[in-house]
Amino acid sequence: MRVLVVEDEQLLADAVATGLRREAMAVDVVYDGAAALERIGVNDYDVVVLDRDLPLVHGDDVCRRVVELGVPTRVLMLTASGDVSDRVEGLELGADDYLPKPFAFTELTARVRALGRRTTVPLPPVLERAGIKLDPNRREVFRDGREIQLAPKEFAVLEVLMRSEGAVVSAEQLLEKAWDENTDPFTNVVRVTVMTLRRKLGEPPVIVTVPGSGYRI
Repeated sequence: MRVLVVEDEQLLADAVATGLRREAMAVDVVYDGAAALERIGVNDYDVVVLDRDLPLVHGDDVCRRVVELGVPTRVLMLTASGDVSDRVEGLELGADDYLPKPFAFTELTARVRALGRRTTVPLPPVLERAGIKLDPNRREVFRDGREIQLAPKEFAVLEVLMRSEGAVVSAEQLLEKAWDENTDPFTNVVRVTVMTLRRKLGEPPVIVTVPGSGYRI
């Protein structure tokens, strides 16, 4: 899942981004509304965590722009105000969910995951394929009943491949979904991660390389 965090309180923004990355999400961070519009115009995000009171361009205008684009991106709006009228106004702008500050990080994570599920074709909460069971909420992976410990990026890559339901996923698509925009697009990080993931999943191999196209399970 790829997430954009838009928050002008830099310490809060960076803390949220770090926490979501630990949950195997690819996260970009910006600190004002103008930068948010720029990123949204370039990258495809599953979820935008959007502070409402932003400098340069107000969060309301960023939300309106996401709606105008007609993309499947979901918006979780944040605000320091917990008034019902503010929540209603935010939702009427086109936000998909609303969370007042201060918030519990566990709740934020759960809401982001719930919104992310809406951007894709509905799938069972536990993904199963080729003897592998992956639970995105519990961050657990089993193969033939054996639990497998994965690093966040390995988990993210496996989740993208599992959600593709047998379709080929290119290295570029994996890079877009599992890494943030600071990753060098010419790096071999995808190939190395897939190689490590294959080793951890064990024999027989379940991740197939399709020459010139990408990977599939």
